[in-house]
Amino acid sequence: MKGVVLAGGLGTRLYPLTYVTNKHLLPIYNKPMVYYPIETLVRAGITEIMIVVGGPHASHFISLLKNGTQLGIKHLAYAYQEKEGGIADALYLARDFAKKDNIAVILGDNPTDADISLQVSRFEDGAWIFLKKVSDPKRFGIAVFSPDEKDKIIRIEEKPKNPTGDLAVTGMYLYDNRVFSYIKKCRPSARQELEISDVNNLYINAGKMNYSMLNGFWSDAGTFDSLYAANRYWAEKNSFPLSSSGLTRGAIR
Repeated sequence: MKGVVLAGGLGTRLYPLTYVTNKHLLPIYNKPMVYYPIETLVRAGITEIMIVVGGPHASHFISLLKNGTQLGIKHLAYAYQEKEGGIADALYLARDFAKKDNIAVILGDNPTDADISLQVSRFEDGAWIFLKKVSDPKRFGIAVFSPDEKDKIIRIEEKPKNPTGDLAVTGMYLYDNRVFSYIKKCRPSARQELEISDVNNLYINAGKMNYSMLNGFWSDAGTFDSLYAANRYWAEKNSFPLSSSGLTRGAIR
């Protein structure tokens, strides 16, 4: 299995921070954000990885990651997404890199300490998504389950105005090679993007979707609040003394 980290876009929700560098290179505690999804893949035994970049600061990735050997990568490739065409559009750029292999896909702004190595080792074909309960389901693709078969996903609703549930599809996916033919079937949404939820729904309709609940911390880190939450989590996990400089744990919430 090969890995793909999607790290394009302009990061407009994080202006003015992203005027000077790509969102995925902003720090989360003591590491650049993009290190976290790379480390998730490497922990799962995936060491052939493509980074899909975009925007005016794309060259910063090469300066930081180089050939990736310092992170345990054996083969690091890059692709450039010229426009903001959505997650599925960015993933399509990895078709030649993937060849006929299965792929693990992680969004570059989705830091997590979850271990997906079991799912990677068991994956054979179809698709596998990872779900996490969220407090703001309108911001995510939400899994809708069958009223008759409680464990069966019948569709993914992309950023629903009136969510029927709170289990979000995190930005971590396992796909077989048919994902690229499914992407070609998709049409731009109202926001003129190829939605990954449409791709996942094609797998659901084909009866080829599996899922797991994601254990551990996960954040999308694409807003100031979620970026702060990710920084705080890893600071506490690495035993940063929050009581220093007059701050206490109860003082920064």
